[in-house]
Amino acid sequence: MEQALETFSIPALETERPRLRAFRQSDIGDYAALNSDPEVLRYLGSGQVAWDRSRSWRHMAFLLGHWRLGGAGMWAVEHRETGDFVGIAGFAEPEGWPGFELAGSLARRFWGQGYATEAGRAALDYAFTVLEKDHVISLIYPENRASIRAAERIGETLEGRIHHLGREMLVYGLDREVYLSRL
Repeated sequence: MEQALETFSIPALETERPRLRAFRQSDIGDYAALNSDPEVLRYLGSGQVAWDRSRSWRHMAFLLGHWRLGGAGMWAVEHRETGDFVGIAGFAEPEGWPGFELAGSLARRFWGQGYATEAGRAALDYAFTVLEKDHVISLIYPENRASIRAAERIGETLEGRIHHLGREMLVYGLDREVYLSRL
């Protein structure tokens, strides 16, 4: 019989405004609200199909499990001063994924305020300095101008296009060596 996986902890990252932290059970209401907003879902793999609370709970469990099985994953992003749930940011690389992906989504009321860039920079720094990843990608729908701008602000550049999750996606990316040379 296989031994249980050893215990693990999810690190918290602090930035000027948002905090990236492990998901808590109390996040389910906010996470379900995020996943039921068709504007938030427009450029995510689920398309515009709103999730119910149960699906959001299962996906939150998947996100937490990704840390355990892959050594990295998504954080809940909260506003440091108010504790408000801003969204999610972090990494995905389930089996068969095209690379170590930096991704995220924010509640609509936090759009256009620089939270995606700030969280993305903190996560990218973690990937290159703590995890020592050689390359990080972001998969973005070509119509998602806001995500393209955020990827470019954190230093990623367009590397190509792929067909993924049933749609054409842009692949933005950054090498560790290039990232470290800019510090």
